[in-house]
Amino acid sequence: MKSKRTKNLVLCALFVALITAGAFIKIPIPVVPFTLQFLFTMLAGLLLGGRLGAAAVGIYIALGLSGLPVFAEGGGLFYIFKPSFGYIIGFAVAAYVTGVIANRKGNPGYKRLLAANFIGLAIVYIFGMVYYYLISDLYLGNPIGLWPLFLYCFILAVPGDIALCILGAVLGKRLIPVVEKV
Repeated sequence: MKSKRTKNLVLCALFVALITAGAFIKIPIPVVPFTLQFLFTMLAGLLLGGRLGAAAVGIYIALGLSGLPVFAEGGGLFYIFKPSFGYIIGFAVAAYVTGVIANRKGNPGYKRLLAANFIGLAIVYIFGMVYYYLISDLYLGNPIGLWPLFLYCFILAVPGDIALCILGAVLGKRLIPVVEKV
C-alpha cells in the first residue's frame, strides 16, 4: 500500500516538473504562446488517471500562483488577471477528463486515447477563450471581438495542439503499460 502511495507522489512530482519545463519550451505566436504544457498536462491525465493527473496540474497551478515563475510568462497571484490564465485552468479540468476517459476499462487503444485527447483539447480551448474574452473586456477594459478572439486564440494555435494530441496518444499507448508495471 505504501509503495503505491510513494509511486503516485513521485509520478505527480514528475509531471509537475514536466509541465513546468513544458511552459518554457515555447514558440511565440500572437496573443497566446505555443508551449508543451498541453502535452504534459494531457499525459498526466492519460498516465496517472483523472484524479492524480488533475492533482499534478493543480499543484503546478498552486506553485505558479504562490509566486514561483513556472508559467510561460512568470508567476504570482496576479497571474489570474492575465488573459491566458484560462488555458491554465482548462489544463486541470482537461487532465481530469482525459484521464477518466482514457482509463475507463483496461488498456486503452489509440481511438480512445485520441478521443480523450481531443475532448481535453476542446476543454482547454473553451476555458481559455472564454476567460480571455472576459478578462479582456471586464478587467483590462480592452474588449476583443469574436473574430479576432477566434483567430488568435484558436486558429493560430490549434494546429500545433492537434499534433500534440496525436503525439500524446502515441506516447500514452506506449507508456500506460510501463507506468502500470512500476
